[in-house]
Amino acid sequence: MSPGDDTGQTRTRLPEGGGDPYGGGRRGGRSSSRSLVTVVGVVVLLIAAIAFANRGGDDSAAEESGSADSPKSAATAPSGEKPVTSKAAGIPTGFPHDRQGAESAAANYTVALGSAEMFDKDRRREIVTTVYARDAAAARQTDLDQAYSNAEFLANIGLDKDGKAPAGQSFVSRVIPVGTKVTSSSSDDASVEVWYTSLFGLSGEGSTNPVTESWYTTTYQLKWTENDWKVIDFQQKDGPVPVGDDQKASTADDMTKAVEEYGGFTYAR
Repeated sequence: MSPGDDTGQTRTRLPEGGGDPYGGGRRGGRSSSRSLVTVVGVVVLLIAAIAFANRGGDDSAAEESGSADSPKSAATAPSGEKPVTSKAAGIPTGFPHDRQGAESAAANYTVALGSAEMFDKDRRREIVTTVYARDAAAARQTDLDQAYSNAEFLANIGLDKDGKAPAGQSFVSRVIPVGTKVTSSSSDDASVEVWYTSLFGLSGEGSTNPVTESWYTTTYQLKWTENDWKVIDFQQKDGPVPVGDDQKASTADDMTKAVEEYGGFTYAR
């Protein structure tokens, strides 16, 4: 899903046999699959994806500082700190002014920016103004509105000109953070990597773009402003991608019910 040179194809194994009109077995040709993955790259980045499409992804892994206060490489683990209790526009806010707070902010912002709500103009503006620093949000709203109103782009992912799914189908765009890592930090700035998996596609009878799974790492540049951590920039790359299992793909009905019935989380370090 990564734009630029890092774009690759992430395959999700589907059952060989039929039995569900949702996918009818394996998806169509390789080219259509690759096309969808490219489109997903534009969507899940969700912040000025078109403007930043040619950015490199390999430079997102910043080297850690050698100072005594530098973050140490370690797997994400519970800190014992309680998750934030405040929200703005339905998004967790009010994170602690420390490295753990920056990690929690990055994880929660990834979820918001990767949601299907980004396809609604009014809701998209609420999300962007909540998670981005004021100047950065204002500078990128036009690019975002142009990206999400692109008729060809919407048609390629199976949505109409208003970003709505066909009758009888549900549009799925959901991000699930797996881990976070601070690569650099100071009192008011932090660089945080978020490794996550994303679900993207249309669930429902007759869907030609069934929900697939992909893996990415996004590095957020955060600044402490307005009494909270806010995004000022980002970079993304593919993976790390685990080996796919041979589990049978769920039916359209099961997938739709899961998306509708299972809510998300507030992520804390």
